[in-house]
Amino acid sequence: MNLGSPLQLIIAPLLSFLASYLLIFWLAKGNAPKILDIPNTRSLHSTPVPRTGGIGLLLPTLIIWLLFPVSLPIPLWVGLGLLALVSLADDVMNLSVLVRLLVHIIVAMGFSTMLLLDTHGWVVVIGIGMAMIWMCNLYNFMDGSDGLAGGMTLIGFGYYGVAALLAGNMEFAMVNFCIMASAGAFLRFNFHPAQVFMGDVGAIPLGFLAGVLGTLGWTKELWSLWLPLLVFSPFIVDATVTLVKRLYRGERIWQAHREHYYQRMIQSGFGHRNTALLGYILMLLAGGSAVWTSKDHFVTQSWLTVVWGGVYLIIMLAFDWYQHYRFNNKQNDRT
Repeated sequence: MNLGSPLQLIIAPLLSFLASYLLIFWLAKGNAPKILDIPNTRSLHSTPVPRTGGIGLLLPTLIIWLLFPVSLPIPLWVGLGLLALVSLADDVMNLSVLVRLLVHIIVAMGFSTMLLLDTHGWVVVIGIGMAMIWMCNLYNFMDGSDGLAGGMTLIGFGYYGVAALLAGNMEFAMVNFCIMASAGAFLRFNFHPAQVFMGDVGAIPLGFLAGVLGTLGWTKELWSLWLPLLVFSPFIVDATVTLVKRLYRGERIWQAHREHYYQRMIQSGFGHRNTALLGYILMLLAGGSAVWTSKDHFVTQSWLTVVWGGVYLIIMLAFDWYQHYRFNNKQNDRT
């Protein structure tokens, strides 16, 4: 099929959605080997749920990319395959943190080196590689509430597609719209109450793709690096601030916990649905503003990032104050 034809922007994502919907429906109904998410100290659910949804989200997307032969770097395919296999093994048998992290480092640094070393040098290679490692892990950290990671996958890669389309690259737009469409099918089964989770096999590769496609869009001069940062900023800010707080308190950051802002919101009574919807609103606004200013001067985009940083700071401080106020009231009621 002619990759210059606008038909690809409709047909390829539609096929991704239909194939993902059927596969996830089959997986959610328990017709596959049981790989269950058993509730633990980090969990916000109380009963075991299949965590094979990531297979249903990613596999159809990759097949559609092969049917519509897109020009994506070989290291992307190799990295995705390796991450998916290791993450699936982790879903089944709980691999050690060091094994998983080593694979993340090899894949991210390998891709960054092959893509950027000749043109940008080691400083950029290391910086982008570390960002990809963090995206893999923070995506996994943020996949702990019904509908949150699925909805943000739909919105985030949807914005990538829109930005690529506005920049005149229909093929790259189609690549991202396929992920968006598959995420829409996944969200049908993952919004509260979730029938299936994406698991590590979905979250880790999706985090990698968020970093890789964001970087590829930059190297193709479709957008600046501010765009992927702002598009996924609700994920990035929550996970990063939580990590910094736990490091400051001397906690073991590799252990399961329920200290992310989205987890604390749910525990405070805000609920899975409202927490997911708030995340969607923030991402729609932040991502929309990033796409709107994608062709503006660097200074404008920098100030936009600062403004959104202020918005997130206000939201987090307000929620911290609210929790502190509720805690004090409960303590006073007991006395």
